[in-house]
Amino acid sequence: MKGIIRTRRSGFTLVELLIVIIIIGILAGAMMMLMGSSSDRAEATKIISNLRSLKAASLQFRADKPDATTITINDLKPFMDAEIGAGYDAQGGMISADIRWAVIYTGTLMTNAGVRKALANSAAESSLLGATAAAAGFATTPPYADTDPVVWMRAR
Repeated sequence: MKGIIRTRRSGFTLVELLIVIIIIGILAGAMMMLMGSSSDRAEATKIISNLRSLKAASLQFRADKPDATTITINDLKPFMDAEIGAGYDAQGGMISADIRWAVIYTGTLMTNAGVRKALANSAAESSLLGATAAAAGFATTPPYADTDPVVWMRAR
């Protein structure tokens, strides 16, 4: 028995390394899925915030010009702190029996299903309304649904 030499094993076996790499891959995939849904929620929050800013600007416009019967996005620019980007609009006139002015978003983010779903999830608490492209007159379809390509808020 004196002739047996024990060798110390140093390092990891190939199987152990492969298992660690697989676990890291699974964790990275889970993080990627979480990051995608959180960015969709962030974009939806940005849209809601911009619509609220436009709504506030339209109320300021109305206070400044109480006799105005129509409104456009260009009318609101003097009442805005910052440029809000493309895809936003304001519409005035008699949209329906009880809605005269609306602020609208029809931008490119509406093609993202995750953003539309995040908007639908927060529609009730943020007073979002929806319309299909065919309802350009904004027939009210409250609340916003994730199939609606247009999201809007009442401004007056």
